[in-house]
Amino acid sequence: MDAVFVNQSLSRLKLSPKPPLPFPPSSSRIPHLNLRRNLKHFTPSYAVQSDQPLTQQTQKSEDDESYGEVDGIIGSRALSDATGMEYLIKWKDGHSPSWVPSDFIAKDVVAEYETPWWTAAKKADESALKSIIDSADGRDFDAVDEDGRTALLFVAGLGSNPCVRMLAEAGANLDHRDNSGGFTALHMAAGYVKPETVELLVELGADPEIEDDKGRTPLVLAKEILKATPRVQFMRRLGLERVIGAVERVVYEYAEVEQLLEKRGKGENLEYLVKWKDGEDNEWVKVGLIAEDLVADFEAGLEYAVAETVVGKRVGDDGKMEYLVKWTDIQDATWEPQANVDPDLVNEFEKAQAQPQAQSSNGSAL
Repeated sequence: MDAVFVNQSLSRLKLSPKPPLPFPPSSSRIPHLNLRRNLKHFTPSYAVQSDQPLTQQTQKSEDDESYGEVDGIIGSRALSDATGMEYLIKWKDGHSPSWVPSDFIAKDVVAEYETPWWTAAKKADESALKSIIDSADGRDFDAVDEDGRTALLFVAGLGSNPCVRMLAEAGANLDHRDNSGGFTALHMAAGYVKPETVELLVELGADPEIEDDKGRTPLVLAKEILKATPRVQFMRRLGLERVIGAVERVVYEYAEVEQLLEKRGKGENLEYLVKWKDGEDNEWVKVGLIAEDLVADFEAGLEYAVAETVVGKRVGDDGKMEYLVKWTDIQDATWEPQANVDPDLVNEFEKAQAQPQAQSSNGSAL
């Protein structure tokens, strides 16, 4: 929880050991279980219990009212903008079930349905979450609280891998952003220094490039917290470095390096300034995330050049295949071992060589 003190943007995300329930406990229920249905201001379709959600413009009225007694909630779904919930109500008067916004339902009815879910999420209670998920009660596993947070954000912040995996397998949105900072589950796990959970979320497919409301990816957020963490907090810094490493591995996994420009640091802090092929800004990257052959070439002082095409091939003195490479920034073509040549260029050359032979064979057959 120390992340709250070194990064004020996370202060609203503090996870208390005994978090308050999102609704009044069942012991303090309101005596009446009724939902007020205002026929004067409701649309005609709602008067016959349409399954269409109510609009935000629906207003309560003191006259021309009727009351429908609720038999229970049999389903839930988050609003499209994640600012609230609506529930599928089963009526005691025989009407078909209908969707109703939470504001129009007695709080004790909502609490009875929702309290077990949020209690389990905020305590990362694996057994309780599993029981609710397995009950198949029509619940939206991306249900949101008053801040637009889902259960996945809470269990990720608490570092509960079993709960994270369970919710992901149930179909929870891995990339949901809350309404109090734009944080995703990956932001939560990174901010609360849960490296194992960061690794799991990345493995499950969480997008590490999503930014919060301040334009920070989980990687940037973790680096900010690390920078603000005193060196005496060794274990915390170690955890943050693991978080950063886990995200960097997936971020840089498929990025193509054009050239290594400089290096700095020593040992585990050794980094190289990378020039990317896609034109992105040069970036310092730790040695463990860069292909070993590129590092070896840089350390050997080899110059980089950009190959344009392969124009010939031969068997070298060592019995291995060599290719004659034409470069974009070097006037003369040079013979290079196959290991130094882009496989795509080799394939293009081989296909080009095979076509005349095929045409020749066809001509002879005629």
